Amino acid sequence: MTSVFLDTLHFKETSRPPVWFMRQAGRVLPSYLKLKEKHTFWEMMRDPKLAAEVTLLPVYDLGVDAAILFSDILVIPYAMGMGLDFTDNGPVFEKPIKMMTDPVKNMSPDPEKLNYIYKVIDEILVTRPENTPLIGFCGAPLTVLSFMIQGLGSRSDFSDAVKWMFANRETLQQLIDVVTEMTLVYVKNQIKHGIEAFQLFETNAGLIPNEFYKEFFLPSVKKIASAVRSEGIPFIFFPKGLGNGITMVDFDVCDFLSVDWLTSIEDARKLVDEKVGLQGNLDPRVLFASKGAIEKELKNFLTFGKKHQNWIFNLGHGFMPETPFENARFITDWAKNQNWR
Repeated sequence: MTSVFLDTLHFKETSRPPVWFMRQAGRVLPSYLKLKEKHTFWEMMRDPKLAAEVTLLPVYDLGVDAAILFSDILVIPYAMGMGLDFTDNGPVFEKPIKMMTDPVKNMSPDPEKLNYIYKVIDEILVTRPENTPLIGFCGAPLTVLSFMIQGLGSRSDFSDAVKWMFANRETLQQLIDVVTEMTLVYVKNQIKHGIEAFQLFETNAGLIPNEFYKEFFLPSVKKIASAVRSEGIPFIFFPKGLGNGITMVDFDVCDFLSVDWLTSIEDARKLVDEKVGLQGNLDPRVLFASKGAIEKELKNFLTFGKKHQNWIFNLGHGFMPETPFENARFITDWAKNQNWR
């Protein structure tokens, strides 16, 4: 496959940085919103033809260089018997871990509950346009567990989840191990079915102190990374909110680090092991500005991209609801049409 995205991930010289976006398959796309009028999120996720169609919409509508599997980071707790339902108002747990007396015994992992996702991958690979790589993904253990502990009532700060983690460290470690084992099964099956790159989403990395993260969660990230890379698949790690904790991220952790918008891409390049490529980190809120204001922000990335080859153009997090589609298309076209070298 000829792909600027895969070439960059494999540290090969390219004429420009590749471009794709987190949360590109949804929200910002009028074509997705039309499908959403007829189908629930759960229906779209579980139907291989629908999920494949949604996965590929941004390739056609935005012109991005890669597709990312249309799924959700909370399929892991679903497969662990957490009584999770994906409703029209978002995922809802029957009973969060904070309400359980013995949460480890309450887990009933069933890897077969994830089989529908592999059928989706199979469908994407036979319907995708030529030279369109597929990115697989899952949520990292801290992010997944923070939802499992808190439940979905308080997405904003996960304060109950964090207090529970500090108060129940031994049980926390046991839960991390259980979630990591299920994640490894999930990851290996995604690879077996043909994904060509993998991103681990640690959306809640900023919830806890860096040292706490390093002690409890970074070892599991490294296990997942090792499982992915041992199969020759490039591994991208996105620890949103980790701040100067990105200094912990060396080539043992990932091939590419996806940087959130709180740290400038120039500073990130100084802080992170030079062997590690970077991805990001345009602030998604910039897309609500005028095209002139957006282009002014983008010129900083052009300066960076001319100096640094191993970089993927992306956002510092996913597209936000109500992001103007024409602005999303504008930044894609801009990134693809600059003189980067």
